[in-house]
Amino acid sequence: VGGIVRLTRFIVRGTFLIELIGMIVMLPTFCGNFGIKGIWMAAFHSISAFCNAGFDILGTAENKYPSLTGYIGEPTINIAIMLLIIVGGIGFLTWDDIYTNKWHFKKYRMQSKVILVTTAILIIAPAVFFFFCDFTGLPLAERILASLFQSVTPRTAGFNTADLPAMTGSSKAIMILLMLVGGSPGSTAGGMKTTTVAVLLANMWATFRRREDAEFFGRRIDGSAVKNAATIAGMYLTLFFLGAFVIATAEQLPMSVCLYETASAVATVGLTLGITPQLGILSQGVLIALMFLGRVGGLTLIYAAFGSSPAHSRLPQEKIAIG
Repeated sequence: VGGIVRLTRFIVRGTFLIELIGMIVMLPTFCGNFGIKGIWMAAFHSISAFCNAGFDILGTAENKYPSLTGYIGEPTINIAIMLLIIVGGIGFLTWDDIYTNKWHFKKYRMQSKVILVTTAILIIAPAVFFFFCDFTGLPLAERILASLFQSVTPRTAGFNTADLPAMTGSSKAIMILLMLVGGSPGSTAGGMKTTTVAVLLANMWATFRRREDAEFFGRRIDGSAVKNAATIAGMYLTLFFLGAFVIATAEQLPMSVCLYETASAVATVGLTLGITPQLGILSQGVLIALMFLGRVGGLTLIYAAFGSSPAHSRLPQEKIAIG
């Protein structure tokens, strides 16, 4: 019990401190644009970013849904929002590891190592792709910021500084994958989680090498973790494709656009290519259902639907060809 109390106290204090720092950093920019109202704007967007909510209050009568497009070249807002999203999305146990062990990476829990390495890859690799395939009309500094921001925000913050419909089809596909992956366990982010994808990739690598177990950093992964990861990934992909199919059929829209919207919904991201306000009641109901199911969580939903009581008997085993 003492450990839970300590961790809870650490989470509450850390949350308020990080959100306060984010607010203070963004305060000069927002106060310069909005005067005294900028204090509220900085506080709201700091909390929204840390909690991976993606809500903004920057809309006007002329432009109702601008998100952060007006700040595409503003380094303070970009960097502050990105860091808040990342810190909120890596998980509270990872915070605890970093706070306890500082820069001694080898002392971290295996889960924290997997989360940090996976998060770094999922930020850097897409950012490099976006830099070379999109935003070619921007100055170099703005192009770097835009590439990084659009790499960070799909997991699963929902802000955007760029015109999303104007991005290339391949970049939108990458953003769909990033949205589905989402953040990390025990964080403010949604999605199927970085550890789910990492476990599946490690298991695939073990199969290539004809090894019995998936491994990370000199540690073996339990078989039940691999089974859970496959189940969660299968559930998210099923909801993702099924929802897009229903919307595409009902609205007569291209499947690619609908896949973007359903990925955003089931991973509780909040990004859109602009079609959501025009959708009919059925399609909006599908998105609402996906958001709810995605937020409840994979295993929680599965256990609620099918129960979690273990079977007391096992059927005879028989081999089946795979692949």
